[in-house]
Amino acid sequence: MRKEVSGHCRLWPDPDLVLDAVKAGIHVSAGMTSTRRTIDHRLPPLDIAPRHPEKVNRPDNPIQRKPAWIRVKAPNHPVYHQTRGLMRDNGLVTVCEEAACPNIGECWSQRHATMMIMGDTCTRACSFCNVRTGYPAPLQHDEPARVADAVARLGLRHVVITSVDRDDLPDGGAAHFAAVIAALRGSAPDTTIEILTPDFLRKPGAIETVAAARPDVFNHNLETVPRLYPTIRPGARYYQSLRLLDRVKQIDPSIFTKSGLMVGLGEGKAEITQVMDDLRIADVDFLTIGQYLQPTVKHAAVDRFVPPDEFADLAAVARAKGFLLVSATPLTRSSYHADADFAALRVARAQRLQAVDVLPELA
Repeated sequence: MRKEVSGHCRLWPDPDLVLDAVKAGIHVSAGMTSTRRTIDHRLPPLDIAPRHPEKVNRPDNPIQRKPAWIRVKAPNHPVYHQTRGLMRDNGLVTVCEEAACPNIGECWSQRHATMMIMGDTCTRACSFCNVRTGYPAPLQHDEPARVADAVARLGLRHVVITSVDRDDLPDGGAAHFAAVIAALRGSAPDTTIEILTPDFLRKPGAIETVAAARPDVFNHNLETVPRLYPTIRPGARYYQSLRLLDRVKQIDPSIFTKSGLMVGLGEGKAEITQVMDDLRIADVDFLTIGQYLQPTVKHAAVDRFVPPDEFADLAAVARAKGFLLVSATPLTRSSYHADADFAALRVARAQRLQAVDVLPELA
C-alpha cells in the first residue's frame, strides 16, 4: 500500500507536514522526486535510506578548500578513543559525530562530549546540518539514566545536552529533556547542565516544561539572519526562536541564556548586528559566532570563509552591545569550551551585579 504526499523536496519543511505523516503511521522511502514524496507503508524504518533523502536530487555544491586558519588535526589521542568507547558502551549519540564537528578531536581528548538525546534522526531538514533527516524512532525511556551514568563516569564538571528536532512528539520532547536534567541532578549533582534545544514550534507549554527543570544554561541557536531562513532553516521561524529565548528569561531570570550564529552563508554585517540587537532585547547572556562549514556537496554552499580579524571585530561589537560573554572565532561552535565558558559567565554576571550595586553609592 502506497500513499503520496505533495510538497517541496525538502523533508518536512513545515513541522505540520511531519505530524500528518506520523499520525498516519507512515515511513518515508528513499525514492523521492523534486515535487512529490512517495510514502510506503511496507518499508520498516531501517537505516538503509540516504542520510539526507531530501537532498538527493539537489545539484551539487562543490566543497571549497579550507583556508589555513580553519584546518584541524585528525583525532588520535588515547583519551579521544576512551571517550568514544564510553559513548558506545552507553548506547549514546553525540552531536560531535552526527554534525561532523571539526573540534571533536580536541574536545573528546579532554573528555568533553555533547550528548544528543531523542535519537539520531531529525524531523527538520536544514540545509546546513549534517544530522540525519527522516522518520525518528520512538523515545527510549532509559536514555536519561544512560546519559546520567556516562556523565558520572566521565567526571564532567559541565555537560551539554542537545537533541534532534522531534516535531512528531506532542511536546517536541520537552518532558524528555526535563527527565534527562532530573537524572543528571541525581547522579551527578555537582555537574552544571547546559541544554541546546529545538525551537518547540507549535508546542504549547514545552518551553515552560524545560525551563522548570532549571538547567544552568538554556541555549537555542538562531543559526543565521532572518533573510536566509527560507533556504537555510526552512522548518524554523526566526521570531519563534527569539520568543523562546525571551520566554526562558521571563520564567527564570537566573538561567543563563545563550544563542549562536554561523557566518559565511551570504549574510551582511548589518544583518548580523541586527540579530545581536534582537538577542539583547531578549536579554540573552552569551553569543557564539562561528564559520559555517559545508558537510557535503548536497548542503548549502559556503559563500566565503570569514577571516579571524573579522571575527574579532564582531566580538567587539557584540561585547559593546552588552552580552555577558562572546565567543567568536572560525572554529567556535555552540558547546566548544563550554565548561570554561560557563565559569566565565558566572564571573561576568557577578561583576555586573557588583557594578550595579556600586552605582547608587557613587550617585
